[in-house]
Amino acid sequence: MKQPAVYILASRRNGTLYIGVTSNLIQRIWQHKNDLVAGFTKKYQVHYLVYYELCNDMLSAITREKQLKKWNRDWKLKLIENTNPSWRDLWEDIAGLKPDAGFPPSRE
Repeated sequence: MKQPAVYILASRRNGTLYIGVTSNLIQRIWQHKNDLVAGFTKKYQVHYLVYYELCNDMLSAITREKQLKKWNRDWKLKLIENTNPSWRDLWEDIAGLKPDAGFPPSRE
């Protein structure tokens, strides 16, 4: 089932962020988690889904993705923390699996 979405992946709490857009969120995140997507997320091990928005159509999803990519890092972190303060990996929620205990600890 196609459902346009914009999403943010993180390598860890306050770590490297990646913003993407897709028409199939479950499939796309599974691809990232299994390193089937060559490039940035594979190279930097950015695999934790920490934020997502479902959109009405692909054009609005792409527009939102471009908007978020222009935001400064602090705004992105606040967006994540407003909806996911523990930085929990939301993958299990969207895939219908049992939620995990939380995000891996920060290495700061």
